[in-house]
Amino acid sequence: MTHKTLDAEAMLLPAEAIDAIERAATSAHRHEELFSERAANIKQSAVRDVFDISMRPGLVSLAGGSPYLQSLPLRKLAHTAARIIGEEGLTALQYGGGQGTEELRTQICEVMAAEGILDALPQNVVITAGSQSAQDVATKVFCNPGDVVLVEDPTYVGALNTFEAYQVQVEPVEMDNDGLVPELLEARIAALQSAGKNIKFLYTIPNFNNPSGITLAEDRRQKIVDICRKANILVLEDNPYGLLRFDGKPLPPLRGANPDDVIYMGSFSKIFAPGLRIGWALVPAHLQRRYYLASEAVTLCPPTLNQMLVSAYLRDYDWRGQIETYRGLYAERCQAMLAALEEHMPEGLSWTRPEGGFFVWVTLPDGVDTYPLLQKAIDAGVVFIPGAAFTHSDDPSNKLRLAFSAVPPESIAEGIRRLAPVLREAIAAL
Repeated sequence: MTHKTLDAEAMLLPAEAIDAIERAATSAHRHEELFSERAANIKQSAVRDVFDISMRPGLVSLAGGSPYLQSLPLRKLAHTAARIIGEEGLTALQYGGGQGTEELRTQICEVMAAEGILDALPQNVVITAGSQSAQDVATKVFCNPGDVVLVEDPTYVGALNTFEAYQVQVEPVEMDNDGLVPELLEARIAALQSAGKNIKFLYTIPNFNNPSGITLAEDRRQKIVDICRKANILVLEDNPYGLLRFDGKPLPPLRGANPDDVIYMGSFSKIFAPGLRIGWALVPAHLQRRYYLASEAVTLCPPTLNQMLVSAYLRDYDWRGQIETYRGLYAERCQAMLAALEEHMPEGLSWTRPEGGFFVWVTLPDGVDTYPLLQKAIDAGVVFIPGAAFTHSDDPSNKLRLAFSAVPPESIAEGIRRLAPVLREAIAAL
């Protein structure tokens, strides 16, 4: 079968949502034999049927994890961008340094300090094209084909795509409602090492995990790093949502007390604007040079204009106040989603109750495969992301991800109302 592209949906769904849905479909065409082994190793989800979203007015999208940009001072930002080009255009539009501007790297240290990393130095910060690029560089630098990367189960679809492209062996570690379970992590490491496997790093999203919304409990954080340190495994901490904790009290990052054992990845995509594609990696000093050179080989230099705009935003705007605005918006929308789930969902479902971030993770009874329900949901006027997109396994998934960040509360309630009969019918069919 030929899998039709989702290009027509670009106006409706953000790229991350399309990427996740694409993973949960399959494709085959006459150029298949031209793929490299690396590209061929990028696996689709186990759901092996064809999917084609049709554009439909009035569709409520609970799929994409996008920030609510309408809350930004867009007109003021437009003037700032024009001023940068008008007054500093020869710098802004020229090649820049491969590591990123010193001003922005210094400001990023201040951003990280707001979350509890107090010893970061600008020389150890590498500006990247979002944290997605930071993941790619880390995998390229540390992993040979066949090496093992540990991940939470479930985990971010973009990370899975990266790891699969580099032909690594992805090994999931189970979470509970408090995040990664240290004992299960320790047991998985022991079993893999006994089998002769070479484990390079643990990839973790400790705050409001994408897709589950789960937060790693504070009393587990140092245990996780200690377990990895003992086994000589790096920790790759992906933390785009950490400052978006609803109560305004971020938990200490894993990197905080562990400067030599954690590569910390941050992004302005969730706390400012994803279209600028500016993220960063805070790299242990002894690893910085190789990491930086590998990053430079991919992007040559991060976009100078975008960096200068982010720097102006951090320097001249109330970015902390904007984060407070985001927290309030997302807390309200999360509560609207949880209330709608309580009101409309049938018996037999459970869901996470995030303390920040963008996502709620819904679990249906065993035996329900959420991927075939996607088209039915679209027919009902709502879209979600099937759980199969967020796991390395080829098995069907009885889970789905709902995003509340970009949708007004009344639309969230309507979307859940439309989704409920689809799920009720699936449960009744068991």
